[in-house]
Amino acid sequence: MTMSKLKETLCQLPAITSLARALRPRAMTTRDCLGGRVEALARRYPERSAVIFEGRELSWSELNAEANQVAHGLKRLGLTRGDCAALIMENRVEFLTSLIAVNKLGGIAALINTNLTGRALTHCLQITDARWCLFGEERLEAVAEISNETALPDVMAWLYVRDSGTQQCPDWATDLGASAHEATSNPPETAENTIAEHALYIFTSGTTGLPKAAVMSNKRFILSSLMSSLGGLRCDVNDRIYLCLPLYHGTALFLGAGAAFNTGASIFLRRKFSASQFLEEVREHETTCFIYIGEICRYLLATPEHRDDYQNPLTTVMGNGLRPDIWHAFKERFGITRVSEFYGSSEGNVGFINLLNKDCTVGTGSLPHTLVQYDIDADEVVRDARGRCVKAAPGQAGLLLGKITAVTAFEGYTNAEATEKKILRDVYKPGDAWFNTGDLLKTVDVGFAFGLPHYQFVDRIGDTFRWKGENVSTNEVGEVINAHPQVHFCNVYGVEIPGTDGRAGMAALLLTDDARELDIADFSAHICAQLPTYARPQFLRILPDMDTTGTFKMLKGDLRKQGFDPAVVSDPLLVMKPGSDHYEALTEDFAAEILAGRGGY
Repeated sequence: MTMSKLKETLCQLPAITSLARALRPRAMTTRDCLGGRVEALARRYPERSAVIFEGRELSWSELNAEANQVAHGLKRLGLTRGDCAALIMENRVEFLTSLIAVNKLGGIAALINTNLTGRALTHCLQITDARWCLFGEERLEAVAEISNETALPDVMAWLYVRDSGTQQCPDWATDLGASAHEATSNPPETAENTIAEHALYIFTSGTTGLPKAAVMSNKRFILSSLMSSLGGLRCDVNDRIYLCLPLYHGTALFLGAGAAFNTGASIFLRRKFSASQFLEEVREHETTCFIYIGEICRYLLATPEHRDDYQNPLTTVMGNGLRPDIWHAFKERFGITRVSEFYGSSEGNVGFINLLNKDCTVGTGSLPHTLVQYDIDADEVVRDARGRCVKAAPGQAGLLLGKITAVTAFEGYTNAEATEKKILRDVYKPGDAWFNTGDLLKTVDVGFAFGLPHYQFVDRIGDTFRWKGENVSTNEVGEVINAHPQVHFCNVYGVEIPGTDGRAGMAALLLTDDARELDIADFSAHICAQLPTYARPQFLRILPDMDTTGTFKMLKGDLRKQGFDPAVVSDPLLVMKPGSDHYEALTEDFAAEILAGRGGY
């Protein structure tokens, strides 16, 4: 290691020490919450910029006042402590004020993926026992479709939140803007909120099918945002955070908005990501920090390059999924000096962060964890003759487990059965319990790092893969496909596409005996009606018959390896091209384009 690298590593110590002090355990009766932190910022930095969105700028006092108006309106409508209020909105100021308002009253905000419709959307409201549904005008059509569902008897009120104003509040909903109280004072409930109380339900896809609601307490929200503001971004009131990831995801909410709620840093909020507008906006609004996912970084690198791309105020980025193959190119092109890659999940009890600014690593962590050997082909943990798990060797990919203790509790999901399925027991000794992350990681050599092991993400295992920044449950997709009358059985899995992050969905179909060939138009319509864009399989493989041993599920490893290459697969292959809503035959020429990284994905 060079002297400059050693010096750079040693310079991280003061920030790490400050973070360690901030993360010291507090009594669960401690009164604190995100709404309270916004109130504190309104007192400390009343005139400083809080958020900029589509030409509108609010100070911290203004943001807090608007949140208070919503809170008083919700209180008048009947929302009380412990009530669940679902939020279905795109990124905008009203998302933030609604979230803050619910938290101020001691309510629980269920953050709904705005891509969801129909059955999946109904399911999310059901499993959280949502009594209130705050939905944006931009999601009116999807909400209207389920608003009269008999399966949602617990929803007391549908609350419309105006956006462009082109669609009026329907007669079955209440206009929250009109119901917002003119009072801007802080509601008294906020001062009574404790860190033990539930603050959020964050949805995550898993092996059980439809989305699961992970429980997030005020404590975990605050700890996650402290990790970002003090350890990752290291921001203060003089910084501005570029935020374009959806706020219903933990990455944007905890690391971006949460960091701002802790420090008074300003937020430049974008409804959706735009690669072409990115640098122009970074310069115009003088954003110093950026919250990313790896896919966005890859999109930015694909834009036309200019000699002065590095000349911008951006210095620090934080996120996950920045792969080693583009890490250095991204830093150099855009002049990034600090990459705070992290690893974690909304529901998990273990996480890592690249505090020491080492390249190509998700960093390290102090919470108890282990990597155990995993048989990918058999899709199961490796156990020895005594039934105990076997530790992965240094540099060997292993399944990451987080030890469940009184300090590192697994808060779980709203569903007890789903919670238990994520716990691995008797790992090293009888009775021990560990949270199963479902991810393979490995240790990597990063040079001098105070003796702390550093990790690199390898892959997702089992029945979940990640595509377009979203976790996709193969079981959920499989249920939709199997509902088509021509499908006897299907196997869903993720396949790699060169030049992209994550895995694209692919489904191997076994048709019913009376189906000579798949009705492509009808099947395409079925998939598009039932699944959001990111969950739709990009590729289909029509199988001639089922494995004679009957172990169709066990063929997933072979199917994944063979992928969609016509040179390897002799069965008929179909593709849903980028931007399309129907399947068509996958030609050798287009397959070659995809495999060469030129397929438009």
